[in-house]
Parts: sequence; C-alpha cells; structure tokens
Amino acid sequence: MGFAIKAVPSKGYALDTMRLPFNGVEISSTLSTALVGRKIYFYESLGSTSIKAFELARGGEAEGAVVIAETQTGGKGRVGRRWESPAGVNLYASVILRPDVAPACAHELTFVAAVAVAEAVASLTGARPAVKWPNDILIDGRKAAGILLEMSSETDRVNFVVAGIGLNVNSRSQMYSEDVGGRAISLSEKTGMPLDRAEVARRVFTSIDKWYGIYFEKGFASVLDEWRGYFSSVGAEVRVASFGKISEGVCVGVGSDGALLLKTRSGVVERIVAGDVETVGKVSA
Repeated sequence: MGFAIKAVPSKGYALDTMRLPFNGVEISSTLSTALVGRKIYFYESLGSTSIKAFELARGGEAEGAVVIAETQTGGKGRVGRRWESPAGVNLYASVILRPDVAPACAHELTFVAAVAVAEAVASLTGARPAVKWPNDILIDGRKAAGILLEMSSETDRVNFVVAGIGLNVNSRSQMYSEDVGGRAISLSEKTGMPLDRAEVARRVFTSIDKWYGIYFEKGFASVLDEWRGYFSSVGAEVRVASFGKISEGVCVGVGSDGALLLKTRSGVVERIVAGDVETVGKVSA
C-alpha cells in the first residue's frame, strides 16, 4: 500500500515515518471524526471524484463516505469548467451527505463547506484565507481551493448531496495550463514547504465534520456569521454573470439566506442567488 518499512538492527522492523504514503489507510489512521471520512474510497485515477461519489450515493452508500483520487481526468469545476488535477500533489475529494433539509435550503451547505475548508487552510498555513462568493478559497487573491456541490432531490426532500473539493496542496503553477497557473496558488507555495497531504485531508474532513454538526445544532445563521469573517469583497466593484445576465455594481454584503447583495449604479440593491463573480475594482475604504 505504499508504506516504507525500515530495518532496525537487533530490534526488528518499523514504518519509515519520514516517508508515509498518501492513501485511505494513512488518512484514516488518526482521523477521529464522527461522520466525514469514516469510510474512504481511494483511487489512483478517476474521471471525477464527484461522479463516482454520485454513483455510490445512488447505490445507497452511507452519509460521510469520501471518494479521493490522486488525479482526475475530468475534474468538475463550477459553471461547467474543468478542474485541472495534476497527479500526486493535491487533494481531490468528494463527500456524500444526506442532510434532512428541504431542497430550497440545500444551497446552505455550500457555505458549510466553504467555512470548513477555509478553516482548514488557515490552520495549515497560519494565514487567514478569503472566500470568494460563494465558495472559492483564495490566498493572496489567488485560488487555493474550489468547492462544487451537486444534489439529487425530489420535490420535497433531498436524497443526497455530493460536496466536491479541489485543494491545491503541493502543486506549482507550471503544472497547470497557462491560464489557470497564473490564478492558482498552493498551500506549499504560501508556506514555502511541502505539506503532508494525509494530514491536509484529515484537517479538511475534521473541519467539515465540525461545521456540518454546527449547521444542524445551531442553524445556518451561525455558519453564515463565520463565513462572513472570511468574505473580503464588501465594498468591491464586481461583475456577476447569472443565468445569462450580467450585473455590475458594488458588493454590499450577503443576505441572511446567503444571497449576494449588489448595489447597482442606479442605487438599487439586487439579490444574486447564483452566479459567477469577478472583481473589477478595488475594495472601497
């Protein structure tokens, strides 16, 4: 399974802890979550961890199961984009959730995942990241992680949600296409040293487990309050593409339901419930 074993004269054999592998066994070895990551499906390569997780969830796989791949040949990003997935350097994972919420409230889990990943990134780098609405994680203005939630539901109930997470851990800009490389950053580029990806995965899963619990114990408002602490776009001039419409204005925050609040040039405040946000001006003082 990739574990290196070293011989110790007159004593026997031991794991070489300086060369621990990245796999499901190593991730699980010290994971103490109540739900997330208690079962891990680990693959060297997948088209998409989220597609595989969807298949497993449809087959009845339990809540909290995680699919991880060393690389993805068809990783999924938001708005139909492709998530570039260089092999052996990052974390590509999808978590199966079965929340007892109405379909209209399922978008709240996007904020749960964003807060959890941001918290994990902060603990690993010592630097507080920013969240780009609703769920990209930025370090120094560059993208460190992306989150994509997809749902299977009926009119009145959610069957399951798959939370896909791509986190740049030890990658370098030259591993990506020219367009992506200029906008991406990894945790190791921020810290100046390589990170143990198994520990990164454990931090992420532990944080998701924590905030998923808080969401049900204390409600969405508690999650949103924490999310606002990472949100840095208030006062910025932004452009939002939403359902074929382009809106421009100044971001004045988010509503109680997580909708982006955009003050247009006419002075009207628009509520944006879904879309792709681009910052086009500096944040106002």
